[in-house]
Order: sequence, then C-alpha cells, then structure tokens
Amino acid sequence: MKQAGMLKVQSPVTGEFIAEMYETTVEETTFMYEKSRMAFPKWSSLTIDERLGYFHKLRNIMVEQMDEIAHKISLDTGKVKLEALVADIMPVLDFLKTLDKTANKTLGRQKVPTPLLLMGKKSYIEYMSRGTVLVISPWNYPFQLAMVPILSALVGGNCVISKPSEVTPYVGKVMEDLFKLAEFPEGVISFAHGGKELGAALTEQGPDYIFFTGSVRTGKVIQQVAAKKLIPTTLELGGKDPMIILADAHLRRAAKAAVWGAFTNSGQVCMSVERVYVDRSVYEEFLHLVKEEVANMKQGQSTSDDVGSMTFPAQIDIVRTHIEDALSQGARLETGIPPQQWKEGDMYLPMMVLSNVYKGMKILKEETFGPIMPVVPFDTVEEAIKLANDSEYGLNASIWSRDIQKAQQVASQIVTGAIVINDVIVTVANHNLPFGGAKQSGVGNYHGEVGLRIFCHEKAVMIDPGRKSSEIQWYPYHGKYELFLSLFKSYFSNRVKWITFLNSFQKLLKLSKNK
Repeated sequence: MKQAGMLKVQSPVTGEFIAEMYETTVEETTFMYEKSRMAFPKWSSLTIDERLGYFHKLRNIMVEQMDEIAHKISLDTGKVKLEALVADIMPVLDFLKTLDKTANKTLGRQKVPTPLLLMGKKSYIEYMSRGTVLVISPWNYPFQLAMVPILSALVGGNCVISKPSEVTPYVGKVMEDLFKLAEFPEGVISFAHGGKELGAALTEQGPDYIFFTGSVRTGKVIQQVAAKKLIPTTLELGGKDPMIILADAHLRRAAKAAVWGAFTNSGQVCMSVERVYVDRSVYEEFLHLVKEEVANMKQGQSTSDDVGSMTFPAQIDIVRTHIEDALSQGARLETGIPPQQWKEGDMYLPMMVLSNVYKGMKILKEETFGPIMPVVPFDTVEEAIKLANDSEYGLNASIWSRDIQKAQQVASQIVTGAIVINDVIVTVANHNLPFGGAKQSGVGNYHGEVGLRIFCHEKAVMIDPGRKSSEIQWYPYHGKYELFLSLFKSYFSNRVKWITFLNSFQKLLKLSKNK
C-alpha cells in the first residue's frame, strides 16, 4: 500500500500494520549508481581480509539480533519463526563463516600450468572486481536469497545495489539496517525499495552484472534487457522438483521428507517437492504414511506450529487454479479441502495431498508454489526417470533407496541442477556446492567457488622473464616451416620422440637468434 512515497507494511496473515518505510523513486536510481561507482575504486582496492573485517562485524550483529531478525522475517512473510531462523538466517551466518575459510583461496591468484611449448614462461589467473552488481531478490526467502549473492559480490570487491521484493519490503529494510550498523562505507551497498517499475529502471541503468532470483517470466525480460547491453547475468528461476521413491526406500523417512519438502514455508520454495513418484508396489503404504504425517501437522504463527501462511495473495490464485484443474480431471484430495471451501481472504491454505494425478494436469506441469503434493505411481525405474525428466524445469530432485549405488545410477540420469539421495532440498545449505538449475530453471550457478568468481572478471596473465631477444614463432618465418612441422609431429604423436623434438627446438632457437 502506497502513501506519499511511503510503503505501509502489513502482515500477510492478519493485515496488521508492521512498519512504514520510504519508497525509492525511479528518479533516484541514477544517483544510486553514481554513488555506487564513486565508492567502487576504494572498496575494490581493499584486500579480501580488509573486506572480511566488515563481514565479521555484520555476523556479530546478526548473532546478537538473531531472535529479532527472525521475528521480523516471520511478520513480513507469514512463515513460522523457526523457518525464518533455520532457512533464512542460518544459511547467511554459515556463509559468512565459510567466506573466512574460502574467500582468499578462491579469489586469490591461481597458478596454472604452462605448456612445454611455452617453456620459460609462468601463467596464472587473477580475479578482478566487475563494478556495480544489481541483485534483485524474491519474497519467499527474502533474507537468505538476497544476502548470499550480495555478500558474494561484495567480498570480490564489487559494490552492490539491492532491490528486495516489494512483497516483503520490511525484510529489505532489516537488511539495510544491518549493513548500516556494520558501518559498510557509503555507496558500497545500497537498497532500493519499490516495485516492478523500480526494478526495470535499475536494470536499464546498465549495471556491470545482474543477479536475479524470481520467476521465469521476469527472468526472461531481464535477460533480454541485459543482452542488448551485453551485461552478464545469473538467473535463478523456478522449479517443479521430482521425488522418486524406489521400492526398497525407507518409507517412513521418505514420507516425513515428502511432507516437509512439500509444505515447508507453505510450499513457497523453488525447490519444493512438487511431484512425488512412488513405486507402485509401495504406493498405498507410502500414501498412508504421508496422510498420517499431515494429520499431525499444525498451522499457525506460534513457535509450536509447523506451517505458516502464504505470503503473496496472488500466489493463492495460482494454487487454486492448479487444484481446480486437477480435481476437474479426476484427481482426488487425500488431505485438505477443495478451493470452494476455502475461507475468503484466509492466507492459510490447507495442506493438500493429491492422488489419481495424470500427465496433462497443470499440477504436474507448472510451478505451483503452494502447499500441494501430487503423488503418482510408477511401474519401472525407467518410467520414473522419464516422468521426472518430463518437465521444462530442472532445479532439484531427490532419489530414495537403501541401495546407494542404484540411487546414484538413477540420479545420474535426471536432468537437474542438483539432486539429493535420501533427503530433500538440502543441497542449497552446503555453500561448497554450486547452486543453479537446468532448462527453464535458470542460467548460471552460485555458491561454491563459482559463486564468488562469477562476480569477477577472470584475467589470464602470462609472464616471460624478458631476457631473450626473440621468440621462435616471431618474424621472420623464413626457414621455419619444416622445423615447426618436425617439432609438432615429434611432440604430438602417441609416443613423444624427444630427440627429434629437442633437435627441432634447438634449430628454431638458433634460427631465431641469428635473425
């Protein structure tokens, strides 16, 4: 809700007033970029250890204010406080500790071998800050999915302009305040609070890199704008993640995992379990176990509740459409109630497990992003692999079996950015693993070494002592062709002919000196 350039932040659950905050105007974006570019020379000239000093202060402040931050995230998103703590705050704190161990090693000078034919020279790779990075983040995990790319860009010497989601603006203000308390220099990190028009203006301003997390549709728009100016991007987009349960799986564990994977954050997770494929021989038993688990779940906002509310009212319409489409085609609700019985304006959706689900239903094709779990039987492992890959998405997946080798063989055939065996979602919690999707689920990766290096130019450097007056491949070419031919044939043959190689090389050296 807008009022005279101010955002009135309300709870998605109760509608109660949370805070009032300033809304960034489109006109201010030019000034933000100017301020960022003014700050860049000094920030990029700091050593990695000097930048990490600011990170240490930030981490200490986060630890001190952990409960308060969790409370504010819960208020702004409707998720339960425990999920705010475990899934939003903890990964950021863990990432800050990880940077202490990895940043210097990953972004420092990397020595690489030099080919024998370039003997006498040394080679290395150097990482150079890009400039101003634009980070556009989503509303489902508004703290984690903004902070990790922001910190990844900052540690490499970039300045950052962050545009948090307008759906959860209060979390954006929380992050802005944390960086101010940690006394990051002016212009190094700036926050722009507002909607799509503001995001478009920030993109058009020509940042040096764009990191976007959000919908496929918006990601494609950003990619088109970036392509016109050759701005490099990383796009973390949607998912329709499959869970494959083989006959020999630990069914009780698999059922608990499916329920958590489908309903955590009320299903508003890009890596939610959105399709469950179960071997037909254990299908009924698995379905029974899932229903048992769901029956014990509690919805609400207290610390003893399990599932919070939806965050974005418009997302409820998408969930409704998918459920209605499935039910109209014969799907059965094993848990939950049909949309016509939902309370108008209620942000708590029932936890819905569906059976009798078939290909062609939206609920197996499009990202739902809500508390649903379609369960489908299969007859062969080959069929399960085919069903799992029958999607335009490929973000995450899981395989369930007591036979780890068999599970790994199946995992190798799933087209996805990440996969877990006998667990769900958790690859994103390991900052040493790359995170990204295949197909429509995104472009590029972050986390791991690549997650820091994408925000830097990779510069190849080669050094020659500079003592020789010439090189063998330099002009003039007269008399060199046959010697080079002999050199290459002797070196690149299946068995190197060292005597011929050395003779040819020495003759080329002599010829180069004489010339």
